[in-house]
Amino acid sequence: MPERVVVIGSNSFSGSHFVDRALRDGCEVVGISRSQEPHPVFLPYRWPTERPAGRFTFHQLDLNRDLDAIMGVVNAFQPDHVVNFAAQSMVAESWQQPDQWMTTNVVATVRLHEGLRRCSFLKKYVHVSTPEVYGTCEGLIPERTVYNPSTPYGVSRAAADLSLMTFFKTYGFPVAFTRAANVYGPGQQLYRIIPRAVLFFLTGRKLQLQGGGRSVRSFIHIRDVAEATLRVARAGQPGEIFHLSTTTNISVRALVEMIAERMGVRFEDCVEIIADRPGKDAAYLLDSARAKERLGWEARISLEAGIEDTIAWVARHREEILAHPLDYVHKP
Repeated sequence: MPERVVVIGSNSFSGSHFVDRALRDGCEVVGISRSQEPHPVFLPYRWPTERPAGRFTFHQLDLNRDLDAIMGVVNAFQPDHVVNFAAQSMVAESWQQPDQWMTTNVVATVRLHEGLRRCSFLKKYVHVSTPEVYGTCEGLIPERTVYNPSTPYGVSRAAADLSLMTFFKTYGFPVAFTRAANVYGPGQQLYRIIPRAVLFFLTGRKLQLQGGGRSVRSFIHIRDVAEATLRVARAGQPGEIFHLSTTTNISVRALVEMIAERMGVRFEDCVEIIADRPGKDAAYLLDSARAKERLGWEARISLEAGIEDTIAWVARHREEILAHPLDYVHKP
């Protein structure tokens, strides 16, 4: 029997790359997302490549509205692992309607966990969390860092994480957590900084850079994250948190300057500095030593190689990409 995996949020950037990684390893995968599958240009598991055939099934179900149907799929399929990427994930927009972020990221998510904890067949539940739970930090932070979120989004994710830890301590629920640095790569939504910068520079549009790009981040290629997530599902111990990051830290401005240089355009001509968003964290730099020690994992794709990978994807699919919205479209 092949390994069975349910991926909630399979249409998301990270979720779709994880589906692709699991399929490449011969897993039988069921994907669940609230929207229908997007254009294949945004779904790496639909890209032409060699992988085991006929192992993926998709269900369009909403975590807020269709929990009974989701649990019906899970109980019928009886997966070894459930990996949850689903969340209201935009940080800036969470200030505008914070109740919707709480409804999805806390209430609906806790209801899902209440159903999953009764699934005796489940070996591991991987909860894809975020470093936003830490707020602004100094230095390289370990997984034991105290939560201090700065935004409604961060608060909602921290609340779900804390709830899950009570499930682990009380019921022995087999949850493991991942918190990744800023992910990027081919197939990413166009409102994210790397593909957006590439597309704008390619088409002669001016890129708006919030706060001058002073924030410092680590950018990690999505294929490295997908590999780590599969290892957490298989070998992460229940109750453990795993940081997934690189050793390269860079300001957003320097990142955009790097993209501009590689694309042969002048940063000053192509970028407009605008005000920063509320509650934006100056830095969170993650210590991922635990993933290396426990899982034998480390990031392998350099930022330079990953940017070239993303530039190539945008250039190759320019016309298809331009047919889709460039800005975030909120779905309640």
